[in-house]
Amino acid sequence: MSDKTIELTTENFSDEVLQSELPVLVDFWAVWCAPCRMIAPVVEELAEAYDGKVKVAKLNVDEHGEVATRYNVRGIPTLLLFHEGQVVDQMVGAGARDSLVKMIEKVVGAAA
Repeated sequence: MSDKTIELTTENFSDEVLQSELPVLVDFWAVWCAPCRMIAPVVEELAEAYDGKVKVAKLNVDEHGEVATRYNVRGIPTLLLFHEGQVVDQMVGAGARDSLVKMIEKVVGAAA
């Protein structure tokens, strides 16, 4: 995980995501998940590209399953985009980088 990516826990989720002034892209993942490993470099790249505009965070569902349950995450990877404490968009599965960029740009463009 790069220094631009936040590691989420049950304890810091509210502070880092729900109370964030910036939009937050949360990657729900697990170590054993091959598609999660496939999309991880894209998530890291987006953390660099949108530094200062969007927070990018990862939450290990095996270690913090109660948060995943709260947001009805049933398959991984699931990427949820939060803005002003609410889920505004989501992607399930290791989708294309362009899909994630469009998802982020809708919120970043609206916030600008």
